[in-house]
This record gives sequence, C-alpha cells and structure tokens, in this order.
Amino acid sequence: MGSSGAFHSNGVSMILKVARLGHPVIRTPARPVPVEEIATHDFQKVLDDMVETMHEYLGVGLAGPQVHLSLQVAVLEVQGHPRYPDMPSVPLTYLINPKVTVLEDATVEEWEGCLSIPEMRGLVPRFSKVRVQALGRNAEPLDFVAADFHARVIQHETDHLNGEVYLDRMRDMRTLAHLAEWQRYVLPALERKG
Repeated sequence: MGSSGAFHSNGVSMILKVARLGHPVIRTPARPVPVEEIATHDFQKVLDDMVETMHEYLGVGLAGPQVHLSLQVAVLEVQGHPRYPDMPSVPLTYLINPKVTVLEDATVEEWEGCLSIPEMRGLVPRFSKVRVQALGRNAEPLDFVAADFHARVIQHETDHLNGEVYLDRMRDMRTLAHLAEWQRYVLPALERKG
C-alpha cells in the first residue's frame, strides 16, 4: 500500500491494492460485517481507504473483495465522472451487509468494466430497478430504491460480495473486448447509432 497524501478526519488515506480476477478473494463470498465493528477506528479507516482507492482508479464503485477484504462492504459514487459524464449523480454511499431485491424483471444491456478485470469491457444485462437494504457508514439502516445506472452499479458491486463478476452475467462472451479495441471499434459504432 502507498499513501495517497489525502488527509481525512482520521488521518491519511491509503490507496489499497486491487485484487484481480484469479485471486481467490474475488470468487469467495464475503462474510457479513459484525455491527459492533462498524464504528471502530480500523473499520472506518477501511471505508476511507476504499473511497480513496475508488477515486484513484476512476471507479464508480468498489467492493471489499476487490481490495483483498472478504467483507460485505461496498462504496459507490458518481459525481461528474469523466467516464460517465452523462449519468445522473449518485452521492457517496456506503453499503454494509447489503440485501438487494429486484423490483422489475426487465433487464437492460449496457457495457461494463471492472477494476478487478482491467482493460476489458463487456455487454452485461442488469435489472433496471432494485431495492437496497443495508447499513450505512455509521451502522444506520438504509432502505432505498435504485434505478437505471445507479441500480447497475449496485448490482455490479454486490455481485462481488457474492463471489461473482460481470463476466458471469454476460449473455454473449463475443461482446467481451479489450479496452483499446473497444474504444477504437465499438465506441465509434455506438456513437453513430446514438
């Protein structure tokens, strides 16, 4: 781990090492976080470090297993994101021990990437509307509905908590592309259609 140099109320945030596909932690279901651990200094520092890591690598979400922590915790945020400039904002959200319930069976296929599967993109179907029940940063109960891109990010991150990755959801592996080729061939075709 290396220091990012950013200071938070509890000290210096660290950029955590990202686990890649093939490391066992990525395919192992994460364990719930005991409620009494959430308020501890160490767990709060983990949350800060996860946010710092997500920002460093330009992610919109990050789950515990992606940083070698087999814990049911994820952070997400979409605010003026350079890769998703047209997506609605999602405030910084902490999801601890989340439960996701599908509210609409309809799925939408969109392109996804993942910090744990670097330099790749694939077309992934996701449910368009979900209900999320979880604990927040201070163990407060959260219960909200997410739709569209917000729902996609939540499903992507909670898949990680179950030992799954977006490749497992793809209907057609022929859509899987290396990022450079995706940008060169797929993205221009999408822009022409749009």
